[in-house]
Amino acid sequence: MTDTERERIKNRGSVEESKRYQAISRVRNRIEDELPRDVEVLEKHHPELFEELVDVVCND
Repeated sequence: MTDTERERIKNRGSVEESKRYQAISRVRNRIEDELPRDVEVLEKHHPELFEELVDVVCND
């Protein structure tokens, strides 16, 4: 997420709801569309980075 997206998602009351919704939508699209492809590339071409990602996502 970008810094702006983080702030818009965190600050429910102080951000226009439409901007917050747009940030949530952009992040959701990245999770559903881009992240699976990124994970596949890391797993295949850089297993070390893939393991770091897995540790952060699954263990923290």
